[in-house]
Amino acid sequence: MLSRLKNLKGAATKPQLASILNVSPVFLTKCLYIIKPENQYHQFEVNKKSGGKRVITAPSEDLKGLQSKLSELLLDCIDEINTLKYPDSQLVSPKKNISKKNDPSAEVLKVKISNAAIKQPYLSHGFTRQRSILTNAVMHLGQKSVLNIDLENFFDSFNFGRVRGFFIKNKNFELSPSIATVIAQIACYKDTLPQGSPCSPVITNLITHHLDIRLASLAKRYKCTYTRYADDITFSTRLSVFPPEIMCDSLNGFAPGKRLKRAIKHAGFSINERKTRIQYKNSRQDVTGLIVNKKPNVKSEYWRTARAKCNSLFNTGHFITNKNGRSVEGNINELEGQLNFIDQVDHYNRMRQSPPLSPEYSLKNYGKRTNGLLSGRETVFSKFLFYRLFYANEKPTILCEGKTDNVYLKSAINQLHNQYKQLVNIGDEYKLLVRFIEYSKRTRFLLELYGGADYLRGFIDTYAVKSKIYNAPKPENPVIIFIDNDDGPKQIETLLQSRNFNKKTTLVPNTLDPKKDVRKAEFIHVIDNLYVVFTPRGDQDEDTDIEYFFGDDARLRKHTNGMFFNTVQNRDPLKDLSKEVFATQIIKAQKKHINFNGLIPLLDRIVNVINHYDSVKGL
Repeated sequence: MLSRLKNLKGAATKPQLASILNVSPVFLTKCLYIIKPENQYHQFEVNKKSGGKRVITAPSEDLKGLQSKLSELLLDCIDEINTLKYPDSQLVSPKKNISKKNDPSAEVLKVKISNAAIKQPYLSHGFTRQRSILTNAVMHLGQKSVLNIDLENFFDSFNFGRVRGFFIKNKNFELSPSIATVIAQIACYKDTLPQGSPCSPVITNLITHHLDIRLASLAKRYKCTYTRYADDITFSTRLSVFPPEIMCDSLNGFAPGKRLKRAIKHAGFSINERKTRIQYKNSRQDVTGLIVNKKPNVKSEYWRTARAKCNSLFNTGHFITNKNGRSVEGNINELEGQLNFIDQVDHYNRMRQSPPLSPEYSLKNYGKRTNGLLSGRETVFSKFLFYRLFYANEKPTILCEGKTDNVYLKSAINQLHNQYKQLVNIGDEYKLLVRFIEYSKRTRFLLELYGGADYLRGFIDTYAVKSKIYNAPKPENPVIIFIDNDDGPKQIETLLQSRNFNKKTTLVPNTLDPKKDVRKAEFIHVIDNLYVVFTPRGDQDEDTDIEYFFGDDARLRKHTNGMFFNTVQNRDPLKDLSKEVFATQIIKAQKKHINFNGLIPLLDRIVNVINHYDSVKGL
């Protein structure tokens, strides 16, 4: 792969920079010199946690896209610089230097590594790849004293000349003045780096790195640990008394040491004295919003508030939240964000355990039933996800056996959109009116759901029990399990025809026998809003999968490697194109040239399920 940093350093013209950013020269010219950046921003206010308002200056979609490209370019350059400086670090090879074989914690970037040979840069944790408020907090666990400093008017401290000058003079970049000027034009608004631009944080990290080096050296001299997250600076120590050379805590308030004050002033910043504090071991120590006394954790009141909102949501279908001192109707997207954040912290702590408790990576000791392993917080999050995805789903929800099936159905809907107005809206913006579930390690752990017939069988078997915990209004949309009509879902067929289910299920057409004909049904209404749809049987009543319904024009379409998926009769999975490559690089990538008419009977079944549920949900 060509070095993006080398290409950037060699660029001398705007078209060359446009090429490196993967945009057209015309687009670059239009954004910067025709429409101009100063005409492409709007401002709005958000509440600060500490009180007051923060003004966010957000760019237009086109300018934001250009700034995102610049951000990605600079992050790639930073990775190249760090690779050269730390060739043996875990940043370069994350699973390198892990002593235990198959250790799941290898997937979590270790923040503290004592071996100098594999050291890595960890001073800045904000808006940096593989860094977060979690890695920032971990650096300060179990300390006797934690000092928090806020840099005042951080983003406003970076003007056009400072941004341009950095890229010209910095030894890692040394760009031509003309290219540095264009970068500053992309990044700046009214002579500052605006909050709301995707590239502002990356550029601030680059320019502030020399301050990080100075303050890290100062911290090391006085036996402290140093990190920075954007404008939040943290020092911590295990010493009984916090070093007064860094910060002195007296009756008159906090007084920074001369070296600290000089370094911050020299870098063009000033300390916000109102947000300066030292937190001692016998009090709650907070680093970028996380508690760090023993392990990284959210504040207890943050969790209690989220749990109370969930209880109200599960019982009534809505909840109340506090905004600016007023009680208002809660937003479920915001609640999901809060629960996701809490789960990220819990998941990180699980991975840091010794030995790590990680059934999502190794299920041999637990099987597929992970419900008994969930903590109290994970149980609440699991119930929330089930509620959001299946009980109070805002759209008809489709679960397939694997990710390739999602690709096929989405591509078919895209190309047959004129026939399926119930499945897609193609107005001003293309918008699916159904939701496809994407499986992950977290859905496997939290929901016992990972695709495949075995997981889907368990989902069907426990669906009624899991739904009963909610007293909120009944579901408005169906949940559709879409599966192949072959030997794979045999256990699902057996379950649906068992005594516990065949008396509850409704087969369409209703002339079919629920004890033996589930495979012949157009769809099966299992219970509540849950449906099962098998692919139609073949012309000779043979087994089918979704790929069966593609014509030979698609199945014999050659990949660049010369292989194809092959006809139904001649397909050899060991020699022919894999399902994943067929789905992503033939069907999805070339969907405009594929005939999807064979999939019409499949999409018709989905539409008929939606119509059926609309007719029975009020009964």
